[in-house]
Amino acid sequence: MNATISTPDIGFPELARRIREFGAGASMPAAARRRVEIMAGLTFDDGSSSRLLVDYEPHHPQLRTLYENAQQSQWSAVNDVDWTQQVEFGRPLPDDSAFAMAGFENSPLAARGRGMWDVFRWEVQSWLVSQFLHGEQGALIVAGRLVELVPDMDTKLCLATQVVDEARHVDVFARYLREHVPEPYPLSGPLESLLGDILDDSRWDITALGMQIMVEALALASFRLADRTFHDGLIRQIARLVARDEARHVSVGVLSLEQLYRELTTAELADREELVLDAAESTRRRFLLTDIWERLDVVAAEGVSYAEHDEVMVLYRKAIFSRVIVALGRVGLLTDRVREGLDKLGLSGFAQVRA
Repeated sequence: MNATISTPDIGFPELARRIREFGAGASMPAAARRRVEIMAGLTFDDGSSSRLLVDYEPHHPQLRTLYENAQQSQWSAVNDVDWTQQVEFGRPLPDDSAFAMAGFENSPLAARGRGMWDVFRWEVQSWLVSQFLHGEQGALIVAGRLVELVPDMDTKLCLATQVVDEARHVDVFARYLREHVPEPYPLSGPLESLLGDILDDSRWDITALGMQIMVEALALASFRLADRTFHDGLIRQIARLVARDEARHVSVGVLSLEQLYRELTTAELADREELVLDAAESTRRRFLLTDIWERLDVVAAEGVSYAEHDEVMVLYRKAIFSRVIVALGRVGLLTDRVREGLDKLGLSGFAQVRA
C-alpha cells in the first residue's frame, strides 16, 4: 500500500516544517522519517484516501459535545424496546382525517371500497419501515467509510459512535419486520441509486453531504412523522428512539461541512449543487410509491399520478424534506440554483429556513 504524507499544521507546526524541509527525505534516515510521518499523519492511497491522524487535541467543542452525548445516549435494541407490544398487522383502522378520506375518494383504490384504504395504509407503513432498514444499512456502511476519510479526529470520533447507532437501527428494524410484517419490501430503485452514488464518490465531503444531509435529515423527519402516523405502538416507540440518534447524525454532518463549504470554488459548489438536486429528484421518485402500486395491482401510471397530485402526499413529501432544506441552509448549499430546483420538484415551501 502506498502512503502520502499529510502535514497538518495545527498542533504539530514543527513536524510539518521538518517534513516540508526534508521533502522526499533523501537526507533523513528512513527510521526517523517514518517516525515523523506517523506523528504528522498519513493518507493511505488505498483507493479511498484513508487518513491516519495523530493530532489528538480536540479542536471542535460542538463535535466533542455530540461525541459525549452519543456515549451517554446509547440504548439497547433488546432491553429498551418493549417487544411485548402487540402488532395486529392489517387490522381495520379508524378513519383518517376528512382531508385524507377525501383524497381516498379520488384515488385509484376507491372503487375497491373503504377496506382497501386500510390495506393501502398498512402497505405504506410496511414499505416505509422496509426502506428505513435498507437506508440504515447504507448509513452503517457510509459511516464506517467516513471514519477512515474525514480529516479531523473530532469528526472521526463522532462517526465511530454513529456506526454503533446504525448497527442498532439495522437490528431493531430487521427484528420488527421479521416478527410483524408478512411481506417486507425490497430496496427501492431510487434509494438504491442514491446510495450507489454516495458510495461511489471518493471525495469524503460528497459522501458526507449525501448521507449526513440528504439521507439522514430526510430520515429524521420521516421518523418523527412515523411516531405520529404509524399504526402500532411498537414501531412508534422504535421511531422515537431512532430519531434521537438521527438528530445527532445530522448535526455531525452540518458541523463537519459548514466551514469547508464556505471556501468552495464556483466549480466545486456546482458539483455539490448537482448532488443535492439529483438526491432530491431521487427522493421525489421514491415517494411516488411505485412499489406499492405494483403490489396492489394498481396501474402504475394511475398510482403515480395520484401520488404526484394528492394534497396529503404532496404535503408529506414537503414535510419530510423540510429538514433537508434547513440542513442545506446551514451548510451554505441553499443557493438560488438549489432553491429553484427544489421548487420545480415540489419539495420546498414547508420549512422556515434559516439561511
